[in-house]
Amino acid sequence: MKIDVNQLAEHFAHTPFQVEGVYRYARNPGVPYADYTDSFPGFVFPLTGKIQFKFNGTPYIFSPGRVVHGGAEMKLDQKMFGRTNWEYILVLYRICNSELKESSFSHQHFELSTGQSPRLIELIMRLWHVYNQRGGISMFQTEMLFREVLNETLLCVVNREDSCETHTLFERISNYIHQNYYQSLTIASLAEQNNVNRNRLSYVFRTHAGMGPAEYLLKYRINMAQEMLFTSDAPVQQIAQTVGMADPFYFSRVFKKQCGISPTEYREKFINNPC
Repeated sequence: MKIDVNQLAEHFAHTPFQVEGVYRYARNPGVPYADYTDSFPGFVFPLTGKIQFKFNGTPYIFSPGRVVHGGAEMKLDQKMFGRTNWEYILVLYRICNSELKESSFSHQHFELSTGQSPRLIELIMRLWHVYNQRGGISMFQTEMLFREVLNETLLCVVNREDSCETHTLFERISNYIHQNYYQSLTIASLAEQNNVNRNRLSYVFRTHAGMGPAEYLLKYRINMAQEMLFTSDAPVQQIAQTVGMADPFYFSRVFKKQCGISPTEYREKFINNPC
């Protein structure tokens, strides 16, 4: 089941809850078979390996990079994958306000795709160690650490979704530039065409190309001009116009800055040293 991360975060921000238990399970001795989940909802944090559990008939694969939530007293089935070793930590929690129980996420099963996060694993292991100590300090630290774990989990999901979204956006816009570099493109028109603002567009290109969109467009035009200087006898001015740069003097200045020599020198160097 897909879950809205912002709604989930808002839910935990406004719902009082506390940890009921932190348990570490592995293939050996394994998890005792049960027909139903615990009487409390919980999050499963896979550490190694792979195993499948079904919550009310819906299957979830427990494997690193995923966090699975199961509701209280749900019909439970499990499936082993051969003799593969697996290990996970289960954190059970209780909603403290009885009026919020029925409308809360605690009755739902869902998966959060976090990706591989060393920090999340470090936090969940610290949580398990602290929970197994005695005393008021450890109880207090358990509650604080569980909130840190939830915070890191939600941040991992958001960052992962944002990364996928920005990569898709970058691919779409960069492909458009490759096909239309010779036209009169502007950063404002690219942003408007893709329904994003200039800051977002700049962030996307700096994340995936290491440069802003204007520099990316300029470099691609110069790369195309290099190829034309290799393969044609067209005048430099004509090549400049062909790659979308109407001012030949500006074109020559940018070309020299990127390539270290002028377009004419570049062509002569290729002719004299074709290999």
